[in-house]
Amino acid sequence: MSVWDDLVGQEKVSEQLGAAARDADALVTATTAHTPPPEASKMTHAWLFTGPPGAGRNQAARAFAAALQCVSPDRALGGAPGCGFCDGCHTALVGTHADVSTVAAVGAQILADDMRDTVRKSFTSPANGRWQVILVEDAERLNEKSANAVLKAVEEPAPRTVWLLCAPSVEDVLPTIRSRCRHLNLSTPSVDAVADMLVRREGVEPAAALAAARATQGHVDRARRLATDPAARERRAAVLKLPLRVDDIGGCLKSAQELVDAAAEDAKQLAEERDGKETEELKTAMGASQGGRMPRGTAGVMKDLEDKQKRRRTRTQRDSLDVALTDLTAFYRDVLALQLGSRVAIANADVGDTLERLARAGSPESTLRRIEAIAACREALDRNVAPLLAVEAMTMALRAG
Repeated sequence: MSVWDDLVGQEKVSEQLGAAARDADALVTATTAHTPPPEASKMTHAWLFTGPPGAGRNQAARAFAAALQCVSPDRALGGAPGCGFCDGCHTALVGTHADVSTVAAVGAQILADDMRDTVRKSFTSPANGRWQVILVEDAERLNEKSANAVLKAVEEPAPRTVWLLCAPSVEDVLPTIRSRCRHLNLSTPSVDAVADMLVRREGVEPAAALAAARATQGHVDRARRLATDPAARERRAAVLKLPLRVDDIGGCLKSAQELVDAAAEDAKQLAEERDGKETEELKTAMGASQGGRMPRGTAGVMKDLEDKQKRRRTRTQRDSLDVALTDLTAFYRDVLALQLGSRVAIANADVGDTLERLARAGSPESTLRRIEAIAACREALDRNVAPLLAVEAMTMALRAG
């Protein structure tokens, strides 16, 4: 086992990061021993990970952060950093390493306030680890002020600070930032590679693993959830019934409401689990009494956390809706493939009868209009249009298409 094991279908990227981690380890060792640094190092202070949703760009960055913090004794014997077992690897992977800071969008944007403490920390030396690592999971959501703060930090980093930025594409990041980063592009892993991972790592039956991988078209995280969470399978099944329920205006409006309500319920469940744990951890860190009473002067800290959690719940609901819209897009893509007689593999083979029925009932042109309606809904949600209004407009367009 190593930190690279969860990077599905990214062998070339794993090889490049492994080589950089070895040079990074040699650089720290040379600095500590006051010896000359290695020549032609593959290590650099800023990296940009790009790739389509589900390719694993955040996982790749997290694995690299763990390899940089690896303290396995095997390194001294020529072993590669990133064992996956040592304290440095483990804490970096689970998000508790003192010298690995993670920034993710809480709402639609990463605000300057969200970056202020992290940028300040990036100019300090590592407290316990070998590197000060700053991982920005949603670099495309940096607004103007927060992006400028990151730019200043990337331009003049501390000697042992590494920035790891993740975004869908290089175009999603300011040119001035991406020009200072080493770029690694991840590709969507094959269905077979994802299915193999689900069997090996999650213990999923091969047939179920292949079905989940095919349904999500190689999206690693969604495939894992679909294969292991019965509730996720139920939500997907409900989404795939929607095309048969938009025959009239009443059906359109009802389907839209149910889709939005399901996303809200999914977000609520995720938030209750995450927010409860986060709140208890903060209370413990702030010295709460046994009865839960907080010390004086900490009310502002708790209020800030509550505001952050509220913004995150809104984003989580939109993310849940986006998953449903992605499933719906894949459904109509399958319909289009059947209408055109394409040899493209069908993602939703489990609802093949429904696909055949709609393919016979419509034309490729009408199917394309429906796919465009779903894309328009996703764009509206990105512009913060009220979810119910955006989804109602979409279901009406699906009916008219």
